Amino acid sequence: MPSFKIDVSTAVVFVATPPTPKLVSKQTGEIAIDRETGAPLATVGLLISDEGEGNLYQVTVPNTGIPEGLAPGTPVSVIGLKARDWENTFNGQTRHGISFRAVAITPGA
Repeated sequence: MPSFKIDVSTAVVFVATPPTPKLVSKQTGEIAIDRETGAPLATVGLLISDEGEGNLYQVTVPNTGIPEGLAPGTPVSVIGLKARDWENTFNGQTRHGISFRAVAITPGA
């Protein structure tokens, strides 16, 4: 499915939740791997505020693009943020949503 670039150049971005490993399966604990770089993936909660509206997004980022010590409240910049819609069927139930992915997160705004 296609992905779409998200322009956050005018937004204020803060870390809402620190990075946690993105799991392929909660049962096995297997960590998801970036297909292009082979780096383990993590999920970071980001509060993105722009034009008077703030939203919390769970953004997947390769571990190589996450600086050490990201803590809630830290102002950051997001590099290469994209959105992609998804849909899957499990046990006869169809689910769908939007996933967010970034190349890197850097300290400071």
